[in-house]
Amino acid sequence: MRYPLYIAKRYLFSKSNKNAVNIISGIAVVAVIIGSMSLFVVLSGFAGLKDFALQFTNVFDSDLQITPAQGKTLTLNAAQWERLKKLDQVEAVSQIVEERVFLQYDGKNMVASIKGVDANYPKITPVDSLLFTGDWFAPNMDEVVTGFGISNKLSLPPRDYGKLLEIYVPKPGTGQLNMIDPASAFTKRRVVASGVYEINEELNSKYIFSEASFARDLLGIDSTQVTSLEFKLKPEASANDIATSISEIISEEINIKTRIQQNDALYKMLNSENLFTYLFVSLIAAIAIFNLAGTIIMVILEKRGNIRTLYFMGLTIQEIRKIFFYNGMLMTLIGVSVGLLLGSIAVLLQMEFGFVPITPNLPYPVKYKLLNLLLVFATICGLGWIAAKMASLRVTEKLLA
Repeated sequence: MRYPLYIAKRYLFSKSNKNAVNIISGIAVVAVIIGSMSLFVVLSGFAGLKDFALQFTNVFDSDLQITPAQGKTLTLNAAQWERLKKLDQVEAVSQIVEERVFLQYDGKNMVASIKGVDANYPKITPVDSLLFTGDWFAPNMDEVVTGFGISNKLSLPPRDYGKLLEIYVPKPGTGQLNMIDPASAFTKRRVVASGVYEINEELNSKYIFSEASFARDLLGIDSTQVTSLEFKLKPEASANDIATSISEIISEEINIKTRIQQNDALYKMLNSENLFTYLFVSLIAAIAIFNLAGTIIMVILEKRGNIRTLYFMGLTIQEIRKIFFYNGMLMTLIGVSVGLLLGSIAVLLQMEFGFVPITPNLPYPVKYKLLNLLLVFATICGLGWIAAKMASLRVTEKLLA
């Protein structure tokens, strides 16, 4: 290995007698630099976009969510509730009461979901950061917080005491509908919208938040019933350990979802897009990097006399092939190192100064990740290995004749 590597370095750093070979070798290295830099910048940009997209759901979702495996509600007695609150790895836990409701305001109506939360909910979700305008609802005041989409569709301003928001929910039971008075089949409450929250387009049109006791009264369920439990875990908490402890406390069959599992479809979509982007840009990089194969073949032809001399001096065909294989790998390593350096500088400058904007006030989000650095290095080196290996096989006994 020592002599082939030494000769490969000499071929790489010494000028060829034919200027065209020097120019083509330089172009091949530049192609590797551009390919590796482009791949790293694109992956960093997508990582930034992924975090940007998830920040709107991450601020809303809890670390852990418990829902019933069957039916709509869980029954939770006082002893079980106290045990849940005292779990070592739990920082806070909130009772949630959620159901679909019909909203009506000033002749406009729509269907949404009411999400009743208790006093612990602000410890799990930073409600102040969700608010677009107005205030979070006050306890025992028949107030709700609506999403921006709901407020916009109903033309519902906060703190409108002249016209109240009406909430309807079907009464439980299987009795026949009274055609003379259809409204008797619904439980109705009138409330004030104390504020408007802003998360994302889907959630803005989905929920209205209320006090859990208000939601229970509206739905006609007692204080021991919840539709879900949401947990904020301590930083060192293990989701598996917590799941085991919760299952021991709650006797009913339950579904336990982590933050990622609560947004399973979104994470799958983002990961699929990330994979497609990686493969697409890698294909473009592969086309550029395979210039190496042509360059190495040209070097082989240009050094044909030297190859014969080395062969007659005792080097085997395999050792001569290694010379040109190492030559290609050295070109790849130089190119990928420079490309990743330039790509890192570009990403760090964008993170610091935001030269490339999405809007005048919003720089294009990027994220510097060591994993992307290693992924690009491995990808480019792998492509370079294939190109160098293919080109080195052109050294045959027929060439030495």
